[in-house]
Amino acid sequence: MAELIESELESKTQNLRVDFLGIPIEAQEIIDALKYRIELKAVCQKVLERKVTEQAAQERKIIVSPEQIQAEADRMRHEMHLERTSDTLDWLSGHLLTPDEWEISIRDRLLKQALQEALFLGEVDRYFAQNRLDFEQAILYQITVPYPQLAQEIYYQIEEAEISFYEAAHWYDLNPKQRYQCGYLGILHRWELHPDVAVQVFSANPGDVISPIQIENQYCVLKVEEFIQAQLTPENHQTILTKLFEEWLQGEVNYLLHQ
Repeated sequence: MAELIESELESKTQNLRVDFLGIPIEAQEIIDALKYRIELKAVCQKVLERKVTEQAAQERKIIVSPEQIQAEADRMRHEMHLERTSDTLDWLSGHLLTPDEWEISIRDRLLKQALQEALFLGEVDRYFAQNRLDFEQAILYQITVPYPQLAQEIYYQIEEAEISFYEAAHWYDLNPKQRYQCGYLGILHRWELHPDVAVQVFSANPGDVISPIQIENQYCVLKVEEFIQAQLTPENHQTILTKLFEEWLQGEVNYLLHQ
């Protein structure tokens, strides 16, 4: 199937070209460039995903109205401060899009969202209940250093109150950004952490400093600032919806590839 998609792309683009900043580029040259950069497979994957989405939406009589497309286009223009028509046309030209092609891209995105909801909206609550632990979060600070002895010494100094965690992060962390932020790592879900780190973090208490953990060739000392209980927020709701849909979509594409 992947070979068929590639052949279809090549046959449909034999006489097509793209005007890039006044320089014509043949479509076959674009396909060749994708091949040589080992990126053509990913593009073919997207083509198949679009085919599957279109077919599934048609089977369920899901449509996107012109009014929905216009409303989304207006929202995007406002978000990107493209208030004037000329600004919008310049932006589209910079992305090698015509107004009609932009509408198609908006329609595809809205159709995909509508299909997600039609297929899996009723399963989000159940998935959240079954995987609630994955949506717990922790506010974390981290010091990353290259040597175990240094990590252990920093940990002892913090424990003995010879230096604060934040001072140690500012002086020793390998990551310049984290040094400037005194080790602030962020608000992270359990599943975003390395498994070894997740076990230690979610077994600790707020305010605890965790003894050094080796992650690949580096050594980390962590401080747990606060825990945030799992809640089905709009963001988590969309994360689950997207996950369920992407798993289904990958299964449908794999079926096409191997039938």
